[in-house]
Amino acid sequence: MANNEDISGFNDLAVFLDICETCGFRKTAQRLGLSPSSVSERVKRLEQQIGVPLLTRTTRSVSPTDAGRSLAERLLPLYAEARAALQDAASSQAETRGLLKLNVTGAVMVDILPPLVEGFLEKHPGVRIEFVVEDRLVDAVAAGCDAGIRYGEHLAQDVIAVPLGPARQRAALAASPSYLASGKRLRHPSDVLDHECIRLRFSSGAYVMWEFEREGEALAVDPQGRLVVGVDAAAAAIDFARHGCGLIYTFENWLQPHFDSGDLEPVLPDWWTNFDGPRLYFSRRFMPAPLRAFIDFVASERSK
Repeated sequence: MANNEDISGFNDLAVFLDICETCGFRKTAQRLGLSPSSVSERVKRLEQQIGVPLLTRTTRSVSPTDAGRSLAERLLPLYAEARAALQDAASSQAETRGLLKLNVTGAVMVDILPPLVEGFLEKHPGVRIEFVVEDRLVDAVAAGCDAGIRYGEHLAQDVIAVPLGPARQRAALAASPSYLASGKRLRHPSDVLDHECIRLRFSSGAYVMWEFEREGEALAVDPQGRLVVGVDAAAAAIDFARHGCGLIYTFENWLQPHFDSGDLEPVLPDWWTNFDGPRLYFSRRFMPAPLRAFIDFVASERSK
């Protein structure tokens, strides 16, 4: 029979890893259905058992210590594999069951992922999905997720990547009719430097670069942005453009509804750049049943 102390130790580790992800005792308590005092007590018990502090607590935030961060980085992949094994056991019957946790870029949450998820959930009612939305490139498994969805990053050797959504997409430049009527005409991408521009910026602080190409000529333009909006609020940036605040450069599929309505007009369409669509990437080491079912569903949708 398993030692009760060992079982409680594993439970305490699970709580600790969840706190590292949520950065808060209260959020972990809500997620796990525990009281905040119970969460705090479990962490204290784990720290006493190990003999070193694992978390730094302030009145406003919680963050891992160096020892805590090192422990979490080593345990998260093991914890993910253990969770996958439990999900596979739960899915050993005919129905696939369990949690599918995806780390995704916000770009796919607008119009690419929702219809896929709707169809997948309808086909697999025993599966729950949680999205961790961020624009940084992270190791999905190390972050406690089953898989990630990103655009064209260089991935580790043990990672498999499969296309998801459109194989090719395009970056487009646009502005409202009222803005274009009152400003200088654009004949070349360099002309954007003379215009009001709405820039999108990643959480890392880097701007989304404005890249153009035509007939073998390619160039990147870095205009001054009078309005700067985080990529997670790209819809608000598009609304600024619709109301005449300047030029905007982003995904063509995000702008197409506004082209159709007449709120925005294409600018320099001959210079728009093409790029590969998003990919679903996951570790070769393990594949929980909900993820395997999702990969199969994506493949079937692409074959239609």
